[in-house]
Amino acid sequence: MVVKTQCKGREVTGLHVGAANARRYFPRNISAIELELDHLRIECGLSPKFWRGEPEIRDRRLCAWLQEKQLNSSSCRAPLPLDMIPSGKNSFRLGIWRPSRLRPAAPVLVSGNLAPSGAA
Repeated sequence: MVVKTQCKGREVTGLHVGAANARRYFPRNISAIELELDHLRIECGLSPKFWRGEPEIRDRRLCAWLQEKQLNSSSCRAPLPLDMIPSGKNSFRLGIWRPSRLRPAAPVLVSGNLAPSGAA
């Protein structure tokens, strides 16, 4: 899933998951998730607001990691898109979003045979 940094001014305040992602990937009965941030694993609590219109994850360690990524990529004026990939029960790996990860390339027809995209 693609998520975005949440900012207030120049400060990163959390991770905006989005309502559709919250419904799809987060069971309502959990109060925390585990995030893998490069080499670091942290547990982040989910507030009751997470399912009531504010699907955001806020944690000081997460914000520090996000701030570092935000400064290396762009200003906080535009949210930074990130990949949040399920990696176990209530566990996710977070990384810089790469458009090529969004969906697999569609096969193309080459001389009556299917071939991977770009093979033509």
